[in-house]
Amino acid sequence: MTENSTENTEWPLWEVFYQPKDGKPFEHAGSVHAADAEMALQNARDTYARRSEGIAFWVVPSDQIVASTPEDVGPFFDPANDKPYRHPQFYSVPRAVKKRK
Repeated sequence: MTENSTENTEWPLWEVFYQPKDGKPFEHAGSVHAADAEMALQNARDTYARRSEGIAFWVVPSDQIVASTPEDVGPFFDPANDKPYRHPQFYSVPRAVKKRK
């Protein structure tokens, strides 16, 4: 490799998600560099599980994540007010159903 080379010599970036002990949804922990998925799991364990924070890990190649952007807020997250059937106010609870307290 020459001094002027622009070749990337870093391993790919992986996003790490962990599940807390109490079974809650997975949370983003951070990122690690690794050559493959197995190494990414090991690096995630070594980096993010030192204090037994969770019971499971997910590792996802960063370049495989597809995300919305803040500019998508209007059309992408439209609350669909023109579709009233999605709102529960049109349903009545039968008298025979007891209310939970």
